[in-house]
Amino acid sequence: MACTARLKPYKGNCDVVGRKLPVSLYDPDSATHEADRVYNQGDATGFIRLNAFRLRIRALAGKRGPV
Repeated sequence: MACTARLKPYKGNCDVVGRKLPVSLYDPDSATHEADRVYNQGDATGFIRLNAFRLRIRALAGKRGPV
């Protein structure tokens, strides 16, 4: 299975500006953040809390000094 990617180099960086795949997991019917059966708005709250957990731990470690 071949894929094609279009890249744009700029000042030492490289951005992906396009890609093509013969198959995709993207489903436009499921790509929504509106109220429906596919996406639960409460999931975002849980994700944010889990993602912020590492920041809280680092902040607490910083108050105690270097480890």
